[in-house]
Amino acid sequence: MLTDCGSNPNGFAALGLVVSAIAFLFAVAVLGAAAKRLPQASTVVYGGTAAACALIALWAALRLAGGGPDADLVLPVGLPWIQAHLRADALSAVFLIVVNLGGITASLFGWGYERAHHESHGMSQGGSQDGPVLPLYPLFLAGMNMVLVAADAFTFLLSWEFMSLASWLLVLSTHRDPETPKAARLYLLMASFGTACLLLAFGVLATAHGDYSFAAIRAHAPAAGAAALVVVLILLGAGSKAGLVPLHVWLPLAHPAAPSHVSALMSGVMTKVAVYAMIRVLFDLLGEPEWWWGGVTMGFGALTAVMGVLYALMQDDVKRLLAYSTVENIGAIVIALGLALVFKAAHTPVIAALALAAALLHVVNHSLFKSLLFFAAGAMLTATGSRDLNRLGGLIHRMPTTAVLALIGAAAISALPPLNGFVGEWLLFQAILNAPALSEWSLKIEIAVVGAALALATALAGACFVRLYGIAFLGRPRSRAAGEAVEVGRAMRLGMAVPAVLCVVLGVLPTPLIRLFEPALRLLVEAGPFDGRAYQPWFWLAPTSAIGNSYNGLIMLVVIALLSVVLVLGIHRKASDRVRWSIPWGCGFDGPDPAAVTQYTASSFGQPIRRAFGSTVFRARDHVDMPAPGDTRPARLSVTWTDPAWVVVVEPLARAVGWLAEKANRLQFLTIRRYLTLMFLALVVLLVMVAVTQR
Repeated sequence: MLTDCGSNPNGFAALGLVVSAIAFLFAVAVLGAAAKRLPQASTVVYGGTAAACALIALWAALRLAGGGPDADLVLPVGLPWIQAHLRADALSAVFLIVVNLGGITASLFGWGYERAHHESHGMSQGGSQDGPVLPLYPLFLAGMNMVLVAADAFTFLLSWEFMSLASWLLVLSTHRDPETPKAARLYLLMASFGTACLLLAFGVLATAHGDYSFAAIRAHAPAAGAAALVVVLILLGAGSKAGLVPLHVWLPLAHPAAPSHVSALMSGVMTKVAVYAMIRVLFDLLGEPEWWWGGVTMGFGALTAVMGVLYALMQDDVKRLLAYSTVENIGAIVIALGLALVFKAAHTPVIAALALAAALLHVVNHSLFKSLLFFAAGAMLTATGSRDLNRLGGLIHRMPTTAVLALIGAAAISALPPLNGFVGEWLLFQAILNAPALSEWSLKIEIAVVGAALALATALAGACFVRLYGIAFLGRPRSRAAGEAVEVGRAMRLGMAVPAVLCVVLGVLPTPLIRLFEPALRLLVEAGPFDGRAYQPWFWLAPTSAIGNSYNGLIMLVVIALLSVVLVLGIHRKASDRVRWSIPWGCGFDGPDPAAVTQYTASSFGQPIRRAFGSTVFRARDHVDMPAPGDTRPARLSVTWTDPAWVVVVEPLARAVGWLAEKANRLQFLTIRRYLTLMFLALVVLLVMVAVTQR
C-alpha cells in the first residue's frame, strides 16, 4: 500500500508515475537476465530502458515548467520505524532530467554498440560475453533515479549503494581485460569509503532528534560543530563518487573499463548524482550556511579543476583522457557550488542564484558533451579496435559523421562559443566577478585565485582537446586498422547526434533552460538569477549582477557563421591555386608502413605542457631512445610520471589499512574469557555514550 503524505492531492499519482517507471526498469532488468541470449534481447532492454527514461524526464520537465507543490509518497518498506519516504521537489526534477536524458541517449547508442560488437565477433545478438550488461544496465539507471527521489537517509543510502553495486558489476562485465579487476577492486573500496562517510554524515544530522527523514532533519538544524563535521563528511563521501582530488584515483581506472555507453553514464551522469548529494545536504538539509563552507568547497574545486586537466594532458588512452577530463569539469561545478554557498551566507541571494544557476547549467552541459565524447570514443574503438591515440589518425576521412559530431563535443568541452560549454563557463565567471560584493577580504582573495585557476584549467582543456581531436581525426592513419576504419552504424550515429544538437541549442538559447531551473534555485537560495529585471527576452542571457554583462548566442552564431564563410571563400579563392600535393619526406623511410610516417604523436604534442607542469606536479620524465647513425631502428620516446594522489594519500592509507588488518587478525585467536571481556567493555562504552547523549 502507498501513502500520500503530501499536501498535494495529485502527489500520489504524480510521484507514482515515477515510481512505476523505476519499477518498469527493474522488470526490464529481469527480462534482460532471462532472455539475454535471444536475438532481440538488446532491443527489448535498451528500448524499454529508453522508454522508461523518457517518461521520467518528461514528467520532470513538466513538473518544473508547471510548478505546483511537491509530490510525496511513503512506502511500507525498509526499517519498520522509518519506512521509505519519497519526494520529488524542483531540485530532484532537475537531476531527473539530467539522469534520464543521459539514459535515453546511452540506450540508443548502446543498442547500436552491442549490435556492432556482436557482428564484429560473428555472434547472435544475445550471446556475447557482454551479456551481463543487459540486466545490469537498467538497474544502474533505476538506482540513480531512486537516489534522486529518496527523502530519508535509509532510502538514500540504500539507493546509493544499489547504484554503486550496479555500476561496479558493469565495470566487471569486461573482466577479461587484464586491467579491469584492479579497477573494480579500487572502485569497490572507494565506493565503500564514500558510503561510510555519508552514513556518518546522516547519523550526525539525525543525532539530535533520532528521525532520519529529510523533513525532520531539515526542521532541526545541527549545531555549528556538528554542521562542520557534516560538511567535511559530505565532501569526502559525495566527493569520492564525483571525483574530487585526491579522491579521484578510482575514476580514471573504472570509467574506461566499462563498455562505452556505460562509461558515458558513469562519467556524464553518475557523477552528477554525487553533485546532487552535495547540493541536497549543503543547501537544503544543513540550514543556513557559514561563509567558510563555500571557501573550503571552492578550494577543493579549484584543485580538482587544475589537476584534472593536467592529468588528462598526460594520457594517450582516449577513454582515460575523457575520465580525467570529468575530474576537471567536476571541479568547475564544485567551484560554482562554493560560490553559491559564499554568496548565500553573505545574504546576497541573487548572486548566489547566479552561481548556483552556473553549477546546474554546467551539470547539464557536462552530461551532454561528455556523453557525446564517450560515444565518439566507443565509435573509434568499434571501427579500429583501439583507444590508443598513437594508433589512430586520419579518421575524419574514414568516419566523417563521427568526426563532425566529435568536433562539436570537443569544442563544447573546450568552452568555445556559441556552444553550451561556453555559456556555463561564462555564467560562472560572472559570479566570480561579483566577489567585490563580499565583505570578507579573505574570500575576495580566494575567489580571485580560484578564478585564475579556473581560467588556467579552461585554457588547458582547450589544449587537451585540440590534442585529442587532432591526433585521432586529423593527419594520416597511424595503424592499418585506422586506415581501414569504416563509419559506425546509424543507431550509434544517432546516439551521438542527439547530444551534439543539444550542445548547439543550449549554447545558442540557454535562457529557457535557466528559466526552467528557477524553481530549484528559489528552493535553495530563495532567489532567481533574473530577479530585478523588468524584461528578460528568451533569446538574451542577461542575469542580474553588479557587472551588467550579457550574452546573445544567436548573434554570436550568426557572426561566427558569416566570418567562417568569408574565411573559407577567401582561402579557396586566394590560396587553392598555389597548393601543390606531393609525397612528404619520410626521414629516409619509403613505403606505406604506417609506423614510419612523420607526424606528431600524442606524447610529442603534449610535451611542452608536460615539461612546463608535469615535471613539477607529476615528476614526469622523458626517456629517449635515439639510435646511433646508421642504425635503422626508429627513435622511441617514453614518458614516466607519478600520480601525487597515490603517493600522498592512497599508498599511505593502504599501508595503514594493512597494518591495522594485521593487528586485528589477532582477534581471531583470543580465548573465550577475553572475548567476554571485550563484549563487556563494548557494552559499558555504549551505555556511557547513551547516558551522555541523553543529557
